Amino acid sequence: MEQTGGYYALLKRADKQFRRSLKTKDRKLADRRLAELRAQVGNLSITEDARLSFDEIAQRWFDTTAHALKASTVTRRRTCLKNLSPFFAGVAIRNIQPHHCERWLTERGARIAPQTMVHELNALRNVLDYAVSLGLMLSNPAKGIKRRKVVQAPMVIPTREQFRRLIETIRQSDGRLDSQQKAKPGAAFVELLAYSGCRLHEAASLVWSDADFDKGTLSITGGERGTKNHEVRTIPMTDALCGLLLRMKEERKPQPSDRIAQFGSARKCLITACRRLGYPEFTHHDFRHFFATTCIESGVDIPTVSRWLGHKDGGALAMRVYGHLRQEHSLSAAKKVTF
Repeated sequence: MEQTGGYYALLKRADKQFRRSLKTKDRKLADRRLAELRAQVGNLSITEDARLSFDEIAQRWFDTTAHALKASTVTRRRTCLKNLSPFFAGVAIRNIQPHHCERWLTERGARIAPQTMVHELNALRNVLDYAVSLGLMLSNPAKGIKRRKVVQAPMVIPTREQFRRLIETIRQSDGRLDSQQKAKPGAAFVELLAYSGCRLHEAASLVWSDADFDKGTLSITGGERGTKNHEVRTIPMTDALCGLLLRMKEERKPQPSDRIAQFGSARKCLITACRRLGYPEFTHHDFRHFFATTCIESGVDIPTVSRWLGHKDGGALAMRVYGHLRQEHSLSAAKKVTF
């Protein structure tokens, strides 16, 4: 016990010394915590792996997890590790201390976007947790770092009138017949997103055999990439979706294996139309939000909308994201309330 009245432990394994506060003045509690600490130190590896660098352990962690991830997640993790690397250069994994993590926090973590900071902190913690699981570290020195709060920007979702005018403007193009013919698939793609609630790659990968007009359903497979949660989902066709698909089928006479969407993106024609109308530059994903909000405002319960969107949490995410009501719907709903 030191003069402060608290108990400390001093242990050694191989050539490394461990000095830890037991964070108590009670002798019996200190004895129990000392025993736990001895067990942790005893589990440490004394192989040459303990001398490996942060980059080497990070690469091993990355290699053992990347196979189960989406391509976009793999890219993001690789970027995170690249940004973390300079702060741990030349330091053996077993020698990484909280001050190394704090250096990253103060020099980089505090000045990048909150969401980027969260991704990098998660990567850092995961690498160090991996090192702990291998017995290369006693504990995770990044455990105490707090995340910055991520404030979600408010969603800008087109109203039904804005959506109608957008589709008309895309189809009209610059007024020339040949331009209108080229713009037609772009307008159809935006409608497909809005009427199905698909993510961009899900809509782009739909083929005609996914549409069952007899049952009135559309199967969303995600193509070769799969859906975000790797599961196929089947949604009922609304009248708008069924009408759109029937018109497209009649015009093109496609084969079952042909893609429903002729393009994988409508970004260019969408931006042009938004600028002409003076609207915010709506993205493809905004029409997924449009689908969800329109369904909810039409009286569909949130758990059902959640299933149509492919969420796996029973509606918790949809409740957070779409639990709001647009102002015009809110005012309309308020008129139904009586006391």
